Amino acid sequence: MKKLLMILAILNVCGCSGLDSFMQSSNNTNVGARSKMQSCMLSEAQTRLQAGSLFTNTVSATAKDIAGTCAKKLALSSMGISDEMQYSAENIITSLRNAGQN
Repeated sequence: MKKLLMILAILNVCGCSGLDSFMQSSNNTNVGARSKMQSCMLSEAQTRLQAGSLFTNTVSATAKDIAGTCAKKLALSSMGISDEMQYSAENIITSLRNAGQN
């Protein structure tokens, strides 16, 4: 979380384009962003529960990890990087690993 805040602070100081509009529009879409975050966290918690990994750490540590995971997913999604792109990258890596084993 500290790293994310530091990056945002650096981008703000640098005056990178788009950041000001993002910050202004975030006030208007705060409710939508909050609901997306809550939905993501619920989905992530359910996935971990089904996988049996939800209760392997403390509640605080798990909550922090889930919140961080969802923040990253939503940030990547807002930049146009979807799960589909991750799967494409995984397929490329798997193909390269398999080619290296042959």
